[in-house]
Amino acid sequence: MRRRARAARGWGWWLPQVALLLALAGLVLVVARTVSDNMERQDMVLSLGFLRSTAEFPIAESFLAYAPGDTIAWAFVVGLGNSIALTLLIIVLSTMAGVPIALARHSGHMLARTLAGGFVDLVRNVPLVVQLLFWYGVILMAFPPARAAAQPLPGLFLTNRGITVTTVGITGTALPMIVTVLGGLTLTLITAWRGHLHKASLCTLGTIVAGSALWIVLDLGLARDVPHFDRFNFTGGLTLTPEFVAVLWGSVIYASAFAAEIVRGGLDGVPRGQWEASRALGLSKRQSLRLVIVPQALRMIVPPMNSQFITILKNSTLALVVGYPDLNFVANTAINHTGQGLEGVAILMLVFFTLASAISLAMNRLNARVQRGGA
Repeated sequence: MRRRARAARGWGWWLPQVALLLALAGLVLVVARTVSDNMERQDMVLSLGFLRSTAEFPIAESFLAYAPGDTIAWAFVVGLGNSIALTLLIIVLSTMAGVPIALARHSGHMLARTLAGGFVDLVRNVPLVVQLLFWYGVILMAFPPARAAAQPLPGLFLTNRGITVTTVGITGTALPMIVTVLGGLTLTLITAWRGHLHKASLCTLGTIVAGSALWIVLDLGLARDVPHFDRFNFTGGLTLTPEFVAVLWGSVIYASAFAAEIVRGGLDGVPRGQWEASRALGLSKRQSLRLVIVPQALRMIVPPMNSQFITILKNSTLALVVGYPDLNFVANTAINHTGQGLEGVAILMLVFFTLASAISLAMNRLNARVQRGGA
């Protein structure tokens, strides 16, 4: 009787699941058949051959070299580079900004706590797309034209065409030194991640010594590229376009409010007795945070940060509304030029799924390490 009851309960649990899976599979088949029939009627064929075609559209700014004569596949790569760079910058800057905001919300200073709370409540309750449009409008309307550029600091110019800054470059063949320094930093991070702090310190020292020696041997130097106004715009230096500044600034402000709440929640999750015990040991508030509170709070901070970073990745597609050429922008432009909408959207979905999975994998590994107490 017990076996029959157990079997009945088992079938009662599995039958709805199997029925749901079969229904989903049937729905997918129906949609696929409908799409196939519609494409046949319009003489359309599913193919990725359009990626080999010439991209006849410009990309206003990119971290990778691009010209309108390149292939559409390379245009996708350029857009992907813009999206990844933008996402990484937002993740790093918003996390750095969110920590002090969280500490201000957690402090006993009433003014700091009130201002931080007001900032978080305001930013979190205004849609990101509205904030991006607001900052884009501020840059275009509040900043002067290039001929009357504002110069708050030497080598820094603010115009409605963007922010232009002086850059510093290395003269000479610097590739061996760059490879050595990057290799040393990678080795240092891996060693520190494994918990060998003494060896990591030695790696850091070795990297500094090797980099300095190569600097001297290769006779490298520094050269400044100071921007100057030439006819209609600035030449030289580095210009950050209004689109890039608006999407970076707006996204960092928006994401920092959520990061601050995550950090504050982690700090509040540490038992009050831990604070009191650290003070009883004679530790200052800074020492208590660094040695006692933060290591415990990380166990509650890292899991929601995983979702936060993935949300930042997905929100980066909103850069399209201010005209920043990210992957979404490039994909939409390519679809308009080629008519391969299904393939373009499929590429977008696959790329963002892969990037989100990579972020999730990295954060899950970090979370496992933190939960073991090895952060």
